[in-house]
Amino acid sequence: MNAKDVLEKVRDGSMSVEQAELYFRREPFEEMGYAKLDFHRKIRNGVAEVVFCEGKSDEHLLRIYERIYEVEGEVFGTRASQRQYELIRDRFPEVVYDENSRILRIEKKEQKMLCGKIAVCTAGTADIGVAEEAAQTAEYFGSYVERIYDVGVSGLHRLLSRVESIQSANCVIAVAGMEGALASVIGGLVDKPVLAVPTSVGYGASMHGISALLTMINSCANGIAVVNIDNGYGAGYMAAQINRLAVESQE
Repeated sequence: MNAKDVLEKVRDGSMSVEQAELYFRREPFEEMGYAKLDFHRKIRNGVAEVVFCEGKSDEHLLRIYERIYEVEGEVFGTRASQRQYELIRDRFPEVVYDENSRILRIEKKEQKMLCGKIAVCTAGTADIGVAEEAAQTAEYFGSYVERIYDVGVSGLHRLLSRVESIQSANCVIAVAGMEGALASVIGGLVDKPVLAVPTSVGYGASMHGISALLTMINSCANGIAVVNIDNGYGAGYMAAQINRLAVESQE
């Protein structure tokens, strides 16, 4: 529940002024000893805190999921393992895990209204795991996503066959390993922001994604911003913000 929901409840009489006051007086974060859950993030940023699962102990991860679910009614986690999925599933049978993107989420039963359009493009099939992290993040935050996979520069005709669809998006995410040239090509074809995601896909001299990263940050095409190597979540979050602004401007 965000601040607007609280005020609407006060207006329609389903919440008293005193209850609303208690809500707004709540600490901006909840101390758990090993974690400080930022429940005011949704008020400040419009979206609740997301859980980075990798590296967390079983007990900490489970307790964090339980508490966020209790307050928000849904939880979105990234970089989760199969074992972590099984741990959360024992407590929340409704949890959904995607092995490819490593996203572990519990969503509210009511279906989200997806708005606008984000195009998520990959250079190759090996980049799809990172691309799915981006796509599913953007969808979770309310954006409609079109997936356009395996359209790398080694077969440029594949990309050009989908150029109209890419150009119609409010934002484009370009996910590529190897030399990372896809972002530059797309940047020269669209008049919308391009978020480039270098991946660690490639042979030895790709240096686990550094080669693609350097290509993308040195692009001569305009309108390209670059996130960290394999950071599909960061691209998906930023794309959802851009898409939301575009939708609001069209209303």
